[in-house]
Amino acid sequence: MTATDVKHKVVSREEWLKERRAFLAEERALTHKRDEISRKRRELPWVKVQKQYVFDGPQGAVMLEDLFQSRSQLIVYHFMLGPGWKEGCPSCSFLADQFGGMLVHLADRDVSLAAVSRAPIDEIEAFRTRMGWRFPWVSSYSNDFNHDYHVTFTQEERESGTMYYNYGPANFPRDEAPGASVFYKDADGGVFHTYSAYARGLDILLGAYNFLDLVPKGRNEEGVVPYPMAWVRHHDRYVGAPEVKAAASCCGEGEHA
Repeated sequence: MTATDVKHKVVSREEWLKERRAFLAEERALTHKRDEISRKRRELPWVKVQKQYVFDGPQGAVMLEDLFQSRSQLIVYHFMLGPGWKEGCPSCSFLADQFGGMLVHLADRDVSLAAVSRAPIDEIEAFRTRMGWRFPWVSSYSNDFNHDYHVTFTQEERESGTMYYNYGPANFPRDEAPGASVFYKDADGGVFHTYSAYARGLDILLGAYNFLDLVPKGRNEEGVVPYPMAWVRHHDRYVGAPEVKAAASCCGEGEHA
């Protein structure tokens, strides 16, 4: 994408401060509302997980309980990578690019993070290697986990129009969909489903979007076809990607890679 001028109102520093302070009140109100929503989310009731889900991991069979590792809280990202796909969903990859750096911080807050996809584990591992990711990622190819948490749709559901996604009837264009589900494990080993989010409910997890919302052009998705996120590429597919990596290294990022 080439740089273009943005025409905008230009004022004195004093006028800018006046308008910025007025807008700050709206930002603070939104922050307080978000705190309230987060509190209400934590107060939602839980459902005990009755099924024994067995996933395929790089080293063999993995139970849902194993994904918690030594922690009591687990976030599962439902990554769109179905059996036979040549590569994972670009939008899911956009989100997953930020997982690695946050794992140690989440662990300190008693939280584990893992991705689950329906592709066989060898296909997951091939794509993971290409992308350079190191977060836990397992396959649900041999169980009902994806369907039970409404991110995989059968051919019959798609043909009959009975797909269920984001808590209602849906017409999703693919047989796999994105989502995030949260689980809690108590001291007796019981596992509980506490929350799931789909569609725009995942927007808050996209750190790059939060940065883009700060700049004059915003997300700059108006007119992008066939859907707003169609501009997103796998990180090794952007034009100029090597130059971006080189610039990051020059700024010191390479020292911590």
